[in-house]
Amino acid sequence: MAPGAAGANRTGRPFTGDEAGKLFYSTLAEFGFSRGVYEARPDDGLELADCLVANAVRCVPPQNKPLAVEIATCRRFLVSSLENLPRLRCVVALGRIAHDSILRALSQKTSVFPFAHGREHVFVAETLGREVALIDSYHCSRLNTNTGALTPEMFRAVFARARALLDGGSD
Repeated sequence: MAPGAAGANRTGRPFTGDEAGKLFYSTLAEFGFSRGVYEARPDDGLELADCLVANAVRCVPPQNKPLAVEIATCRRFLVSSLENLPRLRCVVALGRIAHDSILRALSQKTSVFPFAHGREHVFVAETLGREVALIDSYHCSRLNTNTGALTPEMFRAVFARARALLDGGSD
């Protein structure tokens, strides 16, 4: 998704300073995708491990609803990020925009891989020359967590699956 005005745009690190960051970074830590303590500051010493956090949209659009042209314009940055990950095997997409952007960045048809929370899609990304798993999650925004559309348990299950895939497990 796009960076938040109070979080990533202010701090330079996705989810840092946003309410969503609490759930996001605690979940990354729980499954070994980060080291250190998240304190909602870009200088808190938190380090990512076995992961990269990238935005599908690199600006804060009005009403946090990016236009198709904004999403398409930002895709080249996402493509570049993905192509610079020689060991990429799994992607967690936070929300439909991220899901669709990842698929398009990897030259896949969105109609073949419909978005659904917890759904796993596996395909060969020809541009990367290997198989990639895409796991969908609802975005960890306050709107989704406050309304119960996304619970911490649902979110953790997605990252548990990503960790299992990376560790070579099929369960």
